[in-house]
Amino acid sequence: MDKTLLSTLRFRLAGWYRANRRALPWRRTSDPYAIWVSEVMLQQTKVETVIPYYQRFMARFPSVLDLAAADLQSVLKLWEGLGYYARARNLHRAAGQVAATHRGVLPGDHGALLNLPGIGPYIAAAVMSIAFGRPYAVVDGNVKRVLSRLFMVDAPVNRHDAYAVFERKAKTLLDPEDPGLFNQAVMELGALVCHPRQPRCVTCPVAAHCRARQAGRVEAYPRRIRKPPVPTRAAAAGVVLKDGRILIVQIPPDGLLGGLWEFPGGRVDAGESAEAACIRHIQKKTGLSVAAAERLGRIRHAYTHFKVVADLFRFEWRSGDVRLDGPVDHRWIRPDALTQYPLPKTHHKFMPLLSGLLA
Repeated sequence: MDKTLLSTLRFRLAGWYRANRRALPWRRTSDPYAIWVSEVMLQQTKVETVIPYYQRFMARFPSVLDLAAADLQSVLKLWEGLGYYARARNLHRAAGQVAATHRGVLPGDHGALLNLPGIGPYIAAAVMSIAFGRPYAVVDGNVKRVLSRLFMVDAPVNRHDAYAVFERKAKTLLDPEDPGLFNQAVMELGALVCHPRQPRCVTCPVAAHCRARQAGRVEAYPRRIRKPPVPTRAAAAGVVLKDGRILIVQIPPDGLLGGLWEFPGGRVDAGESAEAACIRHIQKKTGLSVAAAERLGRIRHAYTHFKVVADLFRFEWRSGDVRLDGPVDHRWIRPDALTQYPLPKTHHKFMPLLSGLLA
């Protein structure tokens, strides 16, 4: 890239960022731990959603040592509703490793960061550049969109092997004198100006140098591979009552929602009724014999790669003791204690259906 053009792009992006950046809580600190937490939370999650979670999390766990000493259930409860719970589990595990091997101080070494659970190229680059001022270029969705339009990159942004293409562009553009500020400038430009649809090109500080705009093809970028429609799965869950208490079981730790608690249930097979499927899953997972009492209702929920239509039933315990496989637990709890446990988003949607039980 021409050195004069490169210097101009860096100067204009940095100046625009200083004048237009949002006053976000993680931008008021230079603490590597706080910056790390924010970057983990911001993965695949909107800034507006993250802010209150970040503030509560940092108030509860202000240091790596505080997080390492915490019980995972308390971490998951605080994370409840933010989604992608593997992030919370990995953050907790990584804090334990930092406490054990780095004396509670997040290492300022790129390789050491990549060895921690849940830290990949993006988070490592973000922490190294923003917290430690080291010249590592970040590549996230906003950065890819800006680069794809600025340089008319034809590589599809959602194809895995295209990451290296955008990483090379980002490294070329990166300002080694202030990499943290520059990385944030490019990400902020993608978030505030270079929108996926209807980008605000008239306010873009580098619009005069944007190849896609010069070619009148801004809307054609970034390129994407069309993905198949998201499938919908049928599921059923059961509220099992015994002596005024309800049964909740823990989700296996390595699953999508690992460590959270749920009503026993599972997927409904083709040709199977939701009630029959629920009884089958309860018997298989817990060993209990139950009698169906009533259908409480239905909820819908969308995950990243699939949608769920779930029916909720109330059952009466008939016989048996709970027997679970693997490193999971169960509880018979009073209905009003349900909200004390970290629950999946689907179960928060179940709550209105439980009004009679929770009264």
